[in-house]
Amino acid sequence: MADLLFQTEDFVFSYRVAGICIHDGMVLLQKPTNDEGFAFPGGHVAFGETHEQTLIRECKEEIGADISVGALKWIGEIFFPWGEKPCQQICLYYLIKIEDRHTPQKGVFMAQEHLEGQDFAIEFHWVPISKIGEIQIYPQNTPALLKIFLMGYSILSIGNKAEGLQGFFYHMKFWFSVAVLPYFPPHFRFALGKIFPP
Repeated sequence: MADLLFQTEDFVFSYRVAGICIHDGMVLLQKPTNDEGFAFPGGHVAFGETHEQTLIRECKEEIGADISVGALKWIGEIFFPWGEKPCQQICLYYLIKIEDRHTPQKGVFMAQEHLEGQDFAIEFHWVPISKIGEIQIYPQNTPALLKIFLMGYSILSIGNKAEGLQGFFYHMKFWFSVAVLPYFPPHFRFALGKIFPP
């Protein structure tokens, strides 16, 4: 099946799902061997696939892991370079849990990824959450998002590009969630500038 990945002469559009996998104070991240930028593991949704099917397939293909898929936590609009072209990516982030006993639960291990007809090596790292702020990662506000997530809240809309008045209101909402929301009762959640009960 073809991936939901489109290119024009000038731009790339990517539709991806990713897994937030946390174990013993560490989060599982991936990066190409020739790049310093980390991302959450996952892959492009194929035509006709559900998000859950995509995550299960990608984890099985890349690292041989059996996983279960939990709740949707973040929806991200991310802008980054795709080779020589700018890429706009929509990515949905779900909680995942590794259910097998053979997948490494610490350190660094290697895998293979298939993209656009090519296979290339990819590194998987279990990174201590306390060290997330020290690495290059997409989305760029991951350190703050993980901090909020671990406090029991969910930011349902995220991104790494906002300009003008739109950017002003985006950052106001975001920093409200970081600096003000923790003082609310713990059973409230923050999403798109509104507080919803669980």
